[in-house]
Amino acid sequence: MNIDLIVVGKTDSPQITALLDDYIKRLNFYTKVTFVVLPDLKNRRTISAESQKRQEGEMLMRRFSEGDCVVLLDEHGTEMRSIEFATWLQKKMCSGTKRLCFVIGGPYGFSKEVYERADAKLSLSKMTFSHQIVRAIFAEQLYRAFTIIRNEPYHHE
Repeated sequence: MNIDLIVVGKTDSPQITALLDDYIKRLNFYTKVTFVVLPDLKNRRTISAESQKRQEGEMLMRRFSEGDCVVLLDEHGTEMRSIEFATWLQKKMCSGTKRLCFVIGGPYGFSKEVYERADAKLSLSKMTFSHQIVRAIFAEQLYRAFTIIRNEPYHHE
């Protein structure tokens, strides 16, 4: 199974970029993980939140193929403990899913079309995080899930 972590906009923090790069490198030991950065919208300060969501949604929809499992990281999604997430991920791998797309949207979330296309929504916390730091937090949780699946000594229960 291939995993794509698709994000809207570049990260302007070298520390977050370094941490994310480290986890992507670690993840590629287990499966092919691709980090896809969609460009920031031009003139986004002058367009409405709804227009931003619509334009970002159009870019996202072009990235999805038929048969992809699309999972949105969204504040209204399902919360799981790390072990529950590992079990969910393992079921996806065993189900024959070829490409799993985890999507982190821009600061205003997702368009209606992206929500309708999504197969699942996942929340990392009831707290709000910047869409940049969520990238590193989620990459770590994805790595943690693979170590749980492989029964490696990373996660302590």
